Amino acid sequence: MSGPVPTGLGAPAGPSSDGAPSLVGRVLPPTIVVLLALGAWEAWVRLRDVPDYVLPPPSDVATTAVDSWHLLPGHLGTTLLETVLGLGLGAGAGLGVALLVSGVPLARRSLGPLLVASQTIPMIVLAPLFAIVFGFGLTPKVVVVALITFFPVAISTVAGLDGADGELVDLVRALGGGTGTVLRAVRGPAAVPSFVAGLRISSAYAVAGAVIAEGTGGSQGLGFFITRSQASFRVDRIILAVVVVAAISAALYGLVGLLGRLATPWQQAGSHPALPATPSTPVVPHPEVSP
Repeated sequence: MSGPVPTGLGAPAGPSSDGAPSLVGRVLPPTIVVLLALGAWEAWVRLRDVPDYVLPPPSDVATTAVDSWHLLPGHLGTTLLETVLGLGLGAGAGLGVALLVSGVPLARRSLGPLLVASQTIPMIVLAPLFAIVFGFGLTPKVVVVALITFFPVAISTVAGLDGADGELVDLVRALGGGTGTVLRAVRGPAAVPSFVAGLRISSAYAVAGAVIAEGTGGSQGLGFFITRSQASFRVDRIILAVVVVAAISAALYGLVGLLGRLATPWQQAGSHPALPATPSTPVVPHPEVSP
């Protein structure tokens, strides 16, 4: 009697039947790593008797999270507003420059080196300058986030526009389509995944950019919260704010990825593995019946 060959005592927590990792397979490994790191951190601080103003244990940070949670919503809302506005502004500017650079050769030669040069100056240096120029309100923080978003979106979108299928471009042009038709029918859809990839990369750094800008000048936001906590030697609150920043960045990264999948349904339709072909029944020729 034939049957499946057993590979172990239980079902593996690995890939599902369609080849994608199961929910347990995706969540369990990083959870174990985080728990081990927190346990090692707690043990190291307790055994070496490290002062709380140098490095508090995770248990104290958890207690601080419960006691200080009422202080975070206002700061969190300000940081989120700056991040969303900066992402929108930077994505729009990056898309516009990408279209210009991809469509106009002179713009590519003129703006290409400036795009690279704009990323050589650290944001921690520009943030105080923007605070002096634009004041200590919302504007300098939004500008910092927009600059962080601008470069990855512009570069990725240019690569997507340039990587469009040349044969399809020639076909549309042969059928009488102009530059706008080519962009709408071929180059635009080809660049959407690249645009989303650049925006997703930017979203991972946008919150940190807003926090840096808030720390150099401002009266609200997680960066201001960290600066105040640093001045009062509340390392537990600093770690709490860092955890919140990391959680927001991860959530924003996942949200942009989800929106990207919704914006490119043709990619998702083509990403599913093909169904296994059903084996056909062999045709056995009937023996000839002799009269």
